[in-house]
Amino acid sequence: MSSAELAKGGRQNVFGYLMRLVARIPFLVIGGRLYGAEELGRFAYATITVEFAAALALVGLKRGIALALARGRQPETHVLADAMLLILGVGTGIAAVLLFFPTLLFPTGLRFDWERFLALLVLLIAVLDLLLSGLAFHKRIDVQVLSRSLVEPWVLSLAAIGLWFTPLQPAGLLIAYVLALVAASAVAWSPAFRQFGLPRGWRPSIARMAALARENLPVAGADVIDWTSRRIDLFILGRFASAEVVGVYYVAQQVASLAGRLRTSFDPILAPLLSRALAANRHAEAAGHLAQVGFWVITVQLAVVIMIGIAAEGTMGLFGPEFAAGGLVLLFLLLAELAASQASIAESALIYTRRNLNLLLSLAALALEAGVAIALVPMWGGAGAAAGLLAAMLFMAVTKQILLVKTLGKPVPMWRVSILICAVPAFLWGWATLIVLPEALHMVATGFGVPLIFFFLMWRFAFTDADKLLLRKAREERT
Repeated sequence: MSSAELAKGGRQNVFGYLMRLVARIPFLVIGGRLYGAEELGRFAYATITVEFAAALALVGLKRGIALALARGRQPETHVLADAMLLILGVGTGIAAVLLFFPTLLFPTGLRFDWERFLALLVLLIAVLDLLLSGLAFHKRIDVQVLSRSLVEPWVLSLAAIGLWFTPLQPAGLLIAYVLALVAASAVAWSPAFRQFGLPRGWRPSIARMAALARENLPVAGADVIDWTSRRIDLFILGRFASAEVVGVYYVAQQVASLAGRLRTSFDPILAPLLSRALAANRHAEAAGHLAQVGFWVITVQLAVVIMIGIAAEGTMGLFGPEFAAGGLVLLFLLLAELAASQASIAESALIYTRRNLNLLLSLAALALEAGVAIALVPMWGGAGAAAGLLAAMLFMAVTKQILLVKTLGKPVPMWRVSILICAVPAFLWGWATLIVLPEALHMVATGFGVPLIFFFLMWRFAFTDADKLLLRKAREERT
């Protein structure tokens, strides 16, 4: 696999990440300013529950499908059909629980009886993620970008605005969420059908599906733990703090997760490359892919962390005056997402090579997060919950990197000294504008100046030819 091919998928994912970044901020502003904190909180709890249920229904196949396809034990359409039937079976059971016990989605009760049917979105989300992962195996990253990074967030934001002016306004956020997912799925189905076609000659097999589920249980466990680690802080905070503190923390969490989405957006291109390299025992090739993608992700994400982190108080204030107090919380969460990048990229290979030990490390990190948060939340409030997440992410970044190097027998240098050197002038620019400029001008100067300074220095002094392929189209394919 050439550097140019890896860069092509990387460019598409960075583009998609930037589009999500642009689209998600307006939605949070719309939710906070138009619909209010209470409605936004109700929406958040319901959608978080649905997405967690969808993660369970996937049984690890969002990442595991790449390895199943790479093995070539049966036709690809048959593998995909087995995976889809397995997901639909598991997802139907989970959706049924939510359907008949709607308080799991809405703890304060249903406003409209139809809200219970949001449980069916579990199937829609799980199947969509499977299709996108299957297409990514064939390097169709463009579908992922179009579906999840363009269509879904922009339909969500625009529909939320439009519905606010209609009689459907009380349920506007939830209806907008449904419309966004339906639109994203519609975009994915056509290219998926053209790529794979119908599973001719396929017959359902409980034995095959059971084997597929069994093989992916460690991956499913790692995915669920990763998801839980980003929600348990909110749950613990809710047990010890006021609803207002929880609301501020939720907004900070959503803003910080925008930085973290970059690393997960690389999964579609990285999973197929790693599954093929590791299946052929090409550990040096796998280490090279991980180091390259890790460097790209950390570089882009560090720029976002500096840009938003320096203007944390002003960023939170965009959602309302009461949110400005969450600046420190946002800073901690941004640092946690940066640490999580290295752990997540290392895990991309460990789920294929050291599944059980990787799962144990994730469980240990989850326990650490819960312990730190429970100890600090009564004293520090939201900052204590964020500190718990940061401690867990640092633990995983260090331990999983060590395990990765031992497993591959090759160094995997994701961080480089050049990143930190180039970050210093960008940070100083942001800090200087914070001191000398009014808040509005400071945010503008930071938003444009930090990434401009950082990436100019990186391009001029730190990027190799292979690194530059991410930001410009290669003139020739090199093998």
